[in-house]
Amino acid sequence: MSLDKYKSSITGRIWQAIAQSGVNVSCIPQERLATLVNIITENVLVEVNQLLEEIRPESEQQGTPDPATTTSGEEEQILWEGRPFLSLSESYMVTTQRIRIAHGMVNKSREDIELIRIQDIDHTQHLGERIMSVGDVILRSSDPSDPKIILNNVSNPEQVHEIIRKAMLEARKRYGIRYRQDI
Repeated sequence: MSLDKYKSSITGRIWQAIAQSGVNVSCIPQERLATLVNIITENVLVEVNQLLEEIRPESEQQGTPDPATTTSGEEEQILWEGRPFLSLSESYMVTTQRIRIAHGMVNKSREDIELIRIQDIDHTQHLGERIMSVGDVILRSSDPSDPKIILNNVSNPEQVHEIIRKAMLEARKRYGIRYRQDI
């Protein structure tokens, strides 16, 4: 479910609770009441996200690298770890060599995108996402399995964008790879 759908659902529940409470709110101007409901919704979403972060499995929180993160005597370092806002079943990891996307809680699947394959990085945020400080990071790569990957609803997308950009440039430099675009 997208952030807008979560927000709409919670806002609807708050309005419903107000209507069912029997409390007379007619003395409050409608626009002030709407502002109050929106503030409550945003804070509820932030709190739920914090709770989800706390109950995340310890192995994911500690970021202990698995044996697959060491190659050719050079240890792969974790640069950033995160997950989509309000998600428990998906997580993202950026290392010095790849971007790893894991799906599932019981049955796990994982996709890796090598940094040297990334060709373009963008990020987007609409107004609601800016208020919540989340957004999408869009990666375009030469990866044959999926050339366009979207890291959905990550916290501080500008920061994540910069971490990935710097890691990508460093990986290209380390392997002596240059991309040439025909004009």
